[in-house]
Amino acid sequence: MFKAELIEKAARFRSADGDPTRNLQSCPALVLNADYTPLSYYPLSLWSWQTAIKAVFLERVDIVASYDREVHSPSLDMKIPSVIALRQYVRPNEFPAFTRFNLFLRDRFTCQYCGSEHDLTFDHVVPRRAGGRTTWENIATACAPCNLRKGGRTPEQAAMRLAVNPIRPTSWQLHQQGKSFPPGYLHETWRDWLYWDVELEA
Repeated sequence: MFKAELIEKAARFRSADGDPTRNLQSCPALVLNADYTPLSYYPLSLWSWQTAIKAVFLERVDIVASYDREVHSPSLDMKIPSVIALRQYVRPNEFPAFTRFNLFLRDRFTCQYCGSEHDLTFDHVVPRRAGGRTTWENIATACAPCNLRKGGRTPEQAAMRLAVNPIRPTSWQLHQQGKSFPPGYLHETWRDWLYWDVELEA
């Protein structure tokens, strides 16, 4: 029963909605581990349609659900997989990717200076011009007004206080954090993930 529910939930990730003309580049495959949970949540485990089809032919994955969109070769017509499951279990990474979404999730989608939930961006706690690096421990979520007010100063110099000192979270911590947010925050459609999953540059 549990596996059937997971398959049904995974199938809902498809956003082609019966559109057979959908652009191939907009047909990623959700990758599930062998236990039918996503290979990773933050970022969401997605493969390109080419990688998914290659994995199918190498017999490394099972197809759980497919788009209506098909690809053709001289000897084969095949629906593009939208959800695939690995045949061998892969142990998840201990630490999540350093992405915009993961940063906001760690900080509960609130400015770490004033608590606002609007116009969010990220701030270097120790400014880059003072040697501050783009790392988990030196980046905090900040609203645009607080970021502007702080400028190129440290919080102490700007007389501003961080709610919590930034740390590098584990994947488990982010997964637990994600449970407390409504679906709108978690961007259930795959196109939204393309924005949120961009790695922050050091």
